[in-house]
Amino acid sequence: MNGIGGFAAENSRRRARESSAARLLVTFVLATPLCPLAAQQSAEPPAQQTKQQPGTEAPLHTGTSSGLDIDARLQNLLADHQYLRIQAQIGQLPPEQAQFYRGILANRSNQLDQSVRLLEPLVDQVTASGDAAREKLLRMTLAEDYLRLGDWAKAGQAYQTLNARLGAKLTQSEQDEIEMPLKMLPLAKGNPPITVDPCEPFRLQASNDPLGLIDVPVFIGARSHSWMLDPTAPFNLISRSIAEDVGLTISKESATIHTLTGRPIQIHITVIPRFTIGGRLTLHDVTAFVFDDVDYSFPHSGYRVEGVLGYPALAAMGRLTVSDNTIQVDPAKEIDQKEDKNRLTAGARFYFDGDQVIVALGRSPDPAADSSSQGVAADSRVDAGENEDRMFAIDAGGQQTYLTSRWFDEHAAAFNGQKMEPFSIPGIDAGPGSAYVAETVPLAVGDISIDLHYIPVLTQPFGSAARDDVYGVIGIDGLDQLKSYTFDYRTMRFSATAE
Repeated sequence: MNGIGGFAAENSRRRARESSAARLLVTFVLATPLCPLAAQQSAEPPAQQTKQQPGTEAPLHTGTSSGLDIDARLQNLLADHQYLRIQAQIGQLPPEQAQFYRGILANRSNQLDQSVRLLEPLVDQVTASGDAAREKLLRMTLAEDYLRLGDWAKAGQAYQTLNARLGAKLTQSEQDEIEMPLKMLPLAKGNPPITVDPCEPFRLQASNDPLGLIDVPVFIGARSHSWMLDPTAPFNLISRSIAEDVGLTISKESATIHTLTGRPIQIHITVIPRFTIGGRLTLHDVTAFVFDDVDYSFPHSGYRVEGVLGYPALAAMGRLTVSDNTIQVDPAKEIDQKEDKNRLTAGARFYFDGDQVIVALGRSPDPAADSSSQGVAADSRVDAGENEDRMFAIDAGGQQTYLTSRWFDEHAAAFNGQKMEPFSIPGIDAGPGSAYVAETVPLAVGDISIDLHYIPVLTQPFGSAARDDVYGVIGIDGLDQLKSYTFDYRTMRFSATAE
C-alpha cells in the first residue's frame, strides 16, 4: 500500500534540522532533565534554580518562591512532548503561567483560536519580563497559530516582529526554520482567506510517484493534475508551468529562499480562484506559492512535481484514511453538519510541534508480544508499572523509519550479541553510520496492536533535538507496512490497522 507523501527527496535534508519549537524549548530548558538523553540537549540551569539530588525529581509546589521549579519542569515536559502530563500539572501554576501553557498546548492540539485567545493577552507582559526564551516560544507559537489559521497578514507580521526583536538571539538553525514564512508571507499579505464548500464523504484514487510518495488528482478549472500530499507543509505549492498553463496570475514580486532545497530558489505567489481535490472537494481563493519547474524536477527519474498539497488543503480534507491505492476523505465541512459518525475518537493522539507530527504510541498491550518478539524483549530497566505513551514523529517527507537511541536505552539488553549493520538516511550526509535491526517492533495505537518489521535502531543520539527527543521516526516505509491508517485533523487522532 502507499503512504502519505511529502516534499521531494531533496527536502529531507531540511526536515532533518531541528523543528523550531523543539529546538527552542530544549535549548532553553531551565531544570535538571527528566531523562539522560535530555541532559545532552539542555542548557545549564540558571543560578536561581534549586539543585536536585541525583535520581530525584523536583517536587511540585505552589507559590511564588517555588513557581520556578514547576515552570522549569513543565518546560522539560514540553520539550519531551509530554502534553498530557503538562495538562495534569497546569493547575499548580500561578494564573498567568497556567494561561501561557494552556495556550501552548492548544497550539500543539491544533485548537488555534483558543491558543490565540490565551496567548495574545500575554505578549506585552512576557516581552516586558525580559525572558527571551519564553518570549521566543510565545511569539513562535502565535506566528504558527496565525499561519495555520490562514491569516496571512497577521502571520507575516508575527514572523517579522519575531525576527526584529529576537533575530540576533536565534541560532542558525532557528533562522533557517523561520526563513520560509518570514520571506514568503509578505507576498501573501493581501490575499483573501481560503473558503471551502461543504462536501459529502468521498474516495479518491491515489498513485505512487517515482519518489515513492503519494500523488492525488486535483483540478484547477477543468484541468486535471497530480499533486503530492504533505501534512506538515505549511503552504500549498504550484509549479510555474502549471500556473501559466491554467492562466493564473503570478506575482512580479518574489522571495529568495535557501532552506527548501538547500540552494537559493525564487518563489512567487498566486491565488487559485477554484481548486477541487479528487473532483469533489472544492476550495476557493487558494493561496499557492509558485516555484520554477527546475527546482522540483528529478531528471534521473523523469519526474516533475506539479504541486504540493500542504496543511491548508489537508485541514479542509478533514479525515483521511489511506489504504491500498485509495484515500477515503471525510471533509472537515460536511453537507450534513449534524453527522458526526465520521469523526475519529479512538486511536492515538497526535500533535503539531513546528513542522513535526508527533504521535503518542503505547507499548504493546500484549505482554507476550514484547517477550516473544525477536529483537525487542522487554528491558528489565523499564518498570512494569510504567506504561505511558512514547512519542514518535511521523515524517511525512521521509522514506526511512528508524528508532532513536532513546528507544534503544529502554531495550538495550535485547541486542546483546547482535551485530550492527550499515545505516544511512536518504538525503542526510551526516549520521550514525550503523545501527542494530529490530525484526519486530510491537506498538499500540490506542487499543490496537501493530507490528513494524526490520526497523533500524540507533544507539547514539543524532545531536538534533527534533530527532533525539522522540523514540522513533516513522517514515513512508513504516506506514507502508500497515493495512490502513487514518489522520483526523478534526479530532487530532491517528489510527491504524495491521496487515
